[in-house]
Formats: sequence, C-alpha cells, structure tokens
Amino acid sequence: MTLELLPAVDLLDGQAARLVQGVAGTETGYGDPVEAATGFAAQGARWLHVVDLDAAFGRGPRNREHLGRIVAAVAPVQVEASGGVRTPDDLDALLELGAARVVIGTAALEDPEWVAEVCARHGEAVAAGLDARGRTLQARGWTASGGDLFEVLERLEAAGCRRFIHTEVARDGMLTGPATDRLGEVLAATSRPVIASGGVSSLDDLRALAALEPDGLEGAIVGKALYAGRFTAADALAALSDAARSNGGPA
Repeated sequence: MTLELLPAVDLLDGQAARLVQGVAGTETGYGDPVEAATGFAAQGARWLHVVDLDAAFGRGPRNREHLGRIVAAVAPVQVEASGGVRTPDDLDALLELGAARVVIGTAALEDPEWVAEVCARHGEAVAAGLDARGRTLQARGWTASGGDLFEVLERLEAAGCRRFIHTEVARDGMLTGPATDRLGEVLAATSRPVIASGGVSSLDDLRALAALEPDGLEGAIVGKALYAGRFTAADALAALSDAARSNGGPA
C-alpha cells in the first residue's frame, strides 16, 4: 500500500496559517485557505487535513464557513476536519459540512465515555487525536497536559476508536524530521491504523515514514514543508508511490 499524503490547511481568522509547535502568536499567514486546498487537490492529493485553530484555542468555531467552502471546492477529495471538537454539536456540524472524517483531540482525554459512544456510532468517520510531547499528551490547543500517551491509546482502542492521529508537538512546524522512534512505539502499541503528523521537512522524511507502512502507518500529514516550498504535494505523492514500489507493494 502507498502511504496516504494529507496536506494540512490550518485555519486562523479565515486564513491559511502555520504555527510553530502549535503556539498561538507564532503563526505565518498563507492567504486564502480555499486556494491552498484546491492547489493540493490539483496536484493529486486524495485527502486534506483541515484544522480550525481558533476552535482549538477555545475562541469558537469561527472557521466553519471556510471548512464548508473547502469541502465544496475540492470534492471528491476527502477532508479530515480537526480542532476544538468537544461536543456532539461540534462533531455533527463538521460532518454536516461534508467532512469525511473528524478528529477528536481534547475530548478524547476529558470525556472518554462520549468518545467511546461516537466511535461506536460513527465508525470510520471519527479518529482520535493523540498530540504529545514525548509520552505526555497535550490538550486544549496544546496548552494543558492530558495524561500518558500509551495509557490513553490503550483505553481508546478498547473503547472502539478505529484510527489514531499521532502528532509529535515538539516537531510540529519545526521542519526537524518526524519522530520515527516514538511513532514506532505507537504503532507497536495498537492494532489500529495510525496517521503521523509533525516534523516532515524533506522527501527523505516521507520515505522514512513509508517504511513504517507495513507496521500500521496509514498516512502522513504535511504542512510547513509544503508552504515553505521544500517540495510540492505532487513531489511528495511521487516519492510515496516510488517508496511503495521499493517496499514491494503496489504503487
């Protein structure tokens, strides 16, 4: 199988933006998020990872209109929506806007009973976000600690969560390479598919992640490297296809 590429479109005050280690105030703006999203789709991406940073920081769902615009503009490319999903209304609103999958982060740590219920009800349309600094999970827009990564992973898998998004917070937006060692530990700890996020800076980084596909890695979220011009989405897709062939699988 070819590792899935999920270009990231982070929404802040209606604009595409990237943060450094998820810290408010470190953003760099990149203009119209629909333009960014359609650019990635035109290059062949089959999924986009769209984050409402305002909602993640507790400022309210300011960017839902823009998420809806992105979903409509890139169809049939699928959108994975994330950021500030803490109530049934939040989840339902994103699904109604056309998100193919919604990532639940803080609520997965603070309200495990509700998360278990929505994982059972929505199945593949829900993923649990595991944003961590090492083994310590981060909540509330990465401003509060939320327990041990592996204890929570075990609990959420037992509760029926179908998929996990693992972000190494210390590497997010830093272009310092993915945390492959920690990611390997996460993959060994779950039988569910995992999508990696944080630190990808080069095509070689993507190739290193592709080598983990047989262990259960399903995809890679890439943001800063694309916006900084390290490579294009088309370059990334070609590299992942080549890696799949090299690893003995179909491209």
